[in-house]
Amino acid sequence: MSSSLHPMLNVAIKAARAAGAIINRAALDVETVRVSTKQTNDFVTEIDHAAEAAIIETLLTAYPDHGIWAEESGRREGKGRDKNHVWIIDPLDGTTNFIHGFPVYCVSIALMVNGRIEQAVIYDPTRNDLFCATRGRGAYLNDRRIRVAKRNSLRECLLSTGFPFRPGDAFQTYMQLFAEVMPKCAGLRRPGSAALDLAYVAAGFSDGFFETGLSPWDVAAGALLVTEAGGLVGNFTGEADFLEQRECLAANPRIYGQLVGITGKYSKFASAGDKASVRQSLAKPTADSSDKPADDDFPPTVHVAPF
Repeated sequence: MSSSLHPMLNVAIKAARAAGAIINRAALDVETVRVSTKQTNDFVTEIDHAAEAAIIETLLTAYPDHGIWAEESGRREGKGRDKNHVWIIDPLDGTTNFIHGFPVYCVSIALMVNGRIEQAVIYDPTRNDLFCATRGRGAYLNDRRIRVAKRNSLRECLLSTGFPFRPGDAFQTYMQLFAEVMPKCAGLRRPGSAALDLAYVAAGFSDGFFETGLSPWDVAAGALLVTEAGGLVGNFTGEADFLEQRECLAANPRIYGQLVGITGKYSKFASAGDKASVRQSLAKPTADSSDKPADDDFPPTVHVAPF
């Protein structure tokens, strides 16, 4: 397989496997991994840093003048003729899963050239699953060509999503979107790794994906996988310019259109009328106060912190 791949994709695969080896070794004794908090519910470990360093070393050894855009170490500009080549890196997408021993996480690497994603690798080290794509050459899982699922009806679809978890996220708005989507599909899952969610859409394991609050390194590689597998990717209103818009929607073309009909009004790019209707829905009481039972009919209230 590797002999027929684009040389830059081969280097990205080498980098992803090097990071995966670091992650797998650490997973054998995850309790000893040092964890720090970037912000509430947003964690980083020494393994994130070690995996990212291994990826960057591998990439820059092969292409020293390329730029880097990485989750943990930030951006560094490229040089000379290669300054328009930028590697977008998430060394461990699903860190919260990893530190709990929940085996849903991955390495994500994409190459952007002149603002367009050209190469993509997503590597799941727990299953040794390698998803990769080169623009115009299709998407693959290990040695097998993959395509998005062929379902035509949203009612039959298994979808994936991600919950807002940072302070300031519009949690109630998201929950309204969640409540609107859930009864219209066959199932809704929250695995906890956006990059792997997109890879699964590309492979046809799920039919669609939507999430807000995402960064470019969460979605860059997965987006190319989806489009090379015959799917569509954009923001919640269906527009293709989504990489830095912090909202992502992906599915096969028929399901994509049906999802846009639901998610569009929850987009930050929604019309003023749609935004107003969402605000009005959020403001509505869940029941008329005259219909509420007396306080004695309820058990004592237990307050649970959101996610």
